[in-house]
Amino acid sequence: MNKYNTDDPQHLSEFLSGKSEHTLMLFDHFISEFGKIGLITVHPAKTMIGVANSHKRIAWITQLGKNFIHVVFPFKQPYPDNLCFQKIAQVPGDMQFNHHFRMLQEEDVNEEVVGFMRLAYKDESE
Repeated sequence: MNKYNTDDPQHLSEFLSGKSEHTLMLFDHFISEFGKIGLITVHPAKTMIGVANSHKRIAWITQLGKNFIHVVFPFKQPYPDNLCFQKIAQVPGDMQFNHHFRMLQEEDVNEEVVGFMRLAYKDESE
């Protein structure tokens, strides 16, 4: 098994290539914290990196910036009562609500964010 439990380590390394040390640290921390909730796999796609549990993608890392990572959690309903999401947007014609989280520091993955990570992992069944 590789460091990030991915089915495509070559494609993932291309995604991470040239990123700042800070951004790589954020990526490592986010994936590590998700792994504490349960077994995850990392799936690089064309323009983003999917994070999946055993049966579906539960989050998408959509941007690896110079000093941040941007993560989208696709939920079945909006969770507006929070301090961690900068935007919540319904997918047109769908009952999916994308919750946008921007991680600038390791500490941004706080108790509230871990709660939403757990909710995503458990398919909103908690």
